[in-house]
This record gives sequence, C-alpha cells and structure tokens, in this order.
Amino acid sequence: MKKDLITVRDVDDEVLSIFKAKAAEHKMKMGKALTEAMRVWIQSKKHQKKDGKIFLRTRPFNWGKNTKKTSSQIDDILYDNA
Repeated sequence: MKKDLITVRDVDDEVLSIFKAKAAEHKMKMGKALTEAMRVWIQSKKHQKKDGKIFLRTRPFNWGKNTKKTSSQIDDILYDNA
C-alpha cells in the first residue's frame, strides 16, 4: 500500500479528539483507523437511495380494522384540531 501524507480541512476538533482516543484505545495507528472508518462510511452509503424519490415509490397499505380515520385522528392530536 502506498503511503501518502494528506491534509484535511474542516475537521471538527472534538470529533477528531474522540476519534484519536478511540484509535489509541484499540491500539490502531491513525491511518489505519481512518481507512477503516472511510470503508465503513462508503459501505453505509452504498445502501442508501441516491435519487431521493423513495417516498414517491411508497404505496398505501391496509392498517387493519377500524383504522380508516387514523390519519385524521393523528392530525387532531398533532395540530390540536379537537
């Protein structure tokens, strides 16, 4: 693996401090810990939808007996429409 020196701007000081402490706690060098964190972040992003249209693909479904007014009842509770 090629070793490069990198500089990163706009890293939150508190987050970096905690990250360094966790890396030391696990006896990991910062480069290895960052590489692992980046891999985990990349993997987590692979499972997210990219188009933001997920709600348009959501289909209605039957909630069961006596639930026809549920939406109105929720609105009454949330918006104090009683």
